[in-house]
Amino acid sequence: MTETDDTRRDQPVQAVILVGGKGTRLRPLTLSAPKPMLPTAGVPFLTHMLSRIAAAGITDVVLGTSFKAEVFEQHFGDGSSLGLSITYVTETEPLGTGGGIRNVLPALTADTILVFNGDVLSGTDVRAVLDTHHSSGADVTLHLVRVGDPRAFGCVPTDDTGRVTAFLEKTQDPPTDQINAGCYVFRRSVIEEIDADRPVSVEREVFPSLLTSGRHIQGHVDSGYWRDMGTPEDFVRGSADLVRGIAPSPALSGHRGESLVHDGAGIAPGAVLVGGTVVGRGAEVGARARLDGAVVFDGAVIEAGAVVERSIIGAGARIGPRALVRDGVIGDGADIGARCELLRGARVWPGVTLPDGGVRFSTDV
Repeated sequence: MTETDDTRRDQPVQAVILVGGKGTRLRPLTLSAPKPMLPTAGVPFLTHMLSRIAAAGITDVVLGTSFKAEVFEQHFGDGSSLGLSITYVTETEPLGTGGGIRNVLPALTADTILVFNGDVLSGTDVRAVLDTHHSSGADVTLHLVRVGDPRAFGCVPTDDTGRVTAFLEKTQDPPTDQINAGCYVFRRSVIEEIDADRPVSVEREVFPSLLTSGRHIQGHVDSGYWRDMGTPEDFVRGSADLVRGIAPSPALSGHRGESLVHDGAGIAPGAVLVGGTVVGRGAEVGARARLDGAVVFDGAVIEAGAVVERSIIGAGARIGPRALVRDGVIGDGADIGARCELLRGARVWPGVTLPDGGVRFSTDV
């Protein structure tokens, strides 16, 4: 290691989390709360990210907000409860990932900036990513994760030294299984070069432009836990993985099991909770109900004999007796009548009432 490497390692690091998206793929839940604030294994998803950052010894965090920006500061305040110092910078109009990074520049005082997309659940070693950045002398370092089927993603090949060689769009014959995992380390000077006050994509504009100009972009590659939490299916799986200990989080230290029941929730005799199910505060689960991989928000009610599988039940919603919800999303305060069947991606908007037996996918009584 050179003296320059030692010097860079000793420099302060700031973390930036981009949390400005509207989370349209998770509607109707995100009509009332930003995606990073949705309860995930019983706490706002962002809490897991902030806890990982704190565990890595980084205390200075900047949140790049936009949609419902006030919610973040109302909940986290100055960050002291997590051992952090949090600064908030709000976009007045959507600026994309690159523009969002550029927008927080006035709040950046360190030369090493660690950037996270605010909807990724990851188990990577944050300090290892920083070590790769420092030891390689890169202008930007990307966390790249190996996935079993990279065809659904753009891929990022690297050479035998780990240096990024291209940014490729989705293809049915990808040359590598490495994809962009949504975590980057920037030299602050690179952020200064991003165009201000216009939408910019860091993936499609900033990184390819840096490669074209000969700048050093390094890859930190691993096969650790990684999940984009942007869809209901991934949200449910990510929450279940946290409960079962498959996805690590300092915010859930020591918890592993088939279910997580929070204070004030009531579970009637004969109810079955499996598959990483989460039952929120003040929620009620009736006799003989079965919850498998369910995410039940605070104050929701699951009546006797109801079945909820791989689904999200919004705050204060009610699932009636013997109803079935499978792979669905039920908005806050919705009321699903007895014996209703909601399957295969069904979504019910907040406050909607479905009468007993009003929606069926079968002719069973």
